[in-house]
Amino acid sequence: MTSIAARRLHAQRLTGKPFTSPVDAVRSLTAVQSQDYGGGKWALGLRTRGVTEADLDRLFDEGAILRTHVLRPTWHFVLPEDIRWLLELTGPRITRALAGRHRELELDPKVVARASAEFARALAGGRQLTRPELGEVLRKARISPEGQRLPHLLSHAELDGLITSGARRGKLHTYALLEERAPRARRLDPAEALAELTLRYFKSHGPAQLQDFAWWSGLTLTDARKGIATAGKALQHQAVDGKDYWFDAGAGRADDAARAAHLLPNFDEYTVAYRDRAEVMHTGRLHEPAYALSNIVTVGGRIRGAWRRTLGRSAVQVEIHLLDRFDPLEMAALEEAGRRFGRYLGLPVELFVRT
Repeated sequence: MTSIAARRLHAQRLTGKPFTSPVDAVRSLTAVQSQDYGGGKWALGLRTRGVTEADLDRLFDEGAILRTHVLRPTWHFVLPEDIRWLLELTGPRITRALAGRHRELELDPKVVARASAEFARALAGGRQLTRPELGEVLRKARISPEGQRLPHLLSHAELDGLITSGARRGKLHTYALLEERAPRARRLDPAEALAELTLRYFKSHGPAQLQDFAWWSGLTLTDARKGIATAGKALQHQAVDGKDYWFDAGAGRADDAARAAHLLPNFDEYTVAYRDRAEVMHTGRLHEPAYALSNIVTVGGRIRGAWRRTLGRSAVQVEIHLLDRFDPLEMAALEEAGRRFGRYLGLPVELFVRT
């Protein structure tokens, strides 16, 4: 039987047929964790044929891909067509979870409402402003943006469907009004949204467990069970080693991924999208859970090392620390993974491998 790791690599298009565009990749995965903007872009680059970092920056600046707080309380790439129903399904739960922190920051409902009104006025008419500029907007309105108040007021406005990402200004990110950035966003009733999210998660991330979906979506286990029940025959169930997995009933056979090597970015969907990360751990090796969320080297879908990059003017240096020795075929696969990263960046890659 093909391993769970190989089937997940196939479902996420890390093996097999890649997506033809980053927009298709986001549409399939639904939401791609991206608090590290560069890492989130490379996650899409890994899954898309022939795309470059410059292509992704252009799509983001044009608004073909948006970035907002959704699902769990962190940034994700989403499509304009999906952003509203995702926020309406998962945003209220995140907002309730942050209520205690808002009280600590003295952000009562009146302050939050005033801040949101100021954001709306400042961004109306297609204006796009950076975080510091929106902080100045609050100061002029005699609302303190100090400390963590501004980030929380901005994230609340995102979760409330008021603002979202705008185009970058140099290295700075901006905010824009969501209604202007995604005027044709779909809206679904709660039952439809739950069914949609459930089906799309297990199709693009499966085989996965109930707890994995609840973790990734930020929903309760009760809601996760409802979603699976609603999916019906579109999802298939399988028990493996005492664990219950669901996956796309129409999924094709996954290729053997034993020699597939990847330089995965931090918080890649292959690692962060699962509560149970046993399948990504190298057999016989123990790792701290946080290690799986770093820049990792995988072979056959299992962690075999870590990596970091240093950008130069004419090349990018990639330093790799392996947990064990690679055989010649694994080393060849790793070198190809490095060349693919170079093509994405538009620079030759120099690999420095250490064990």
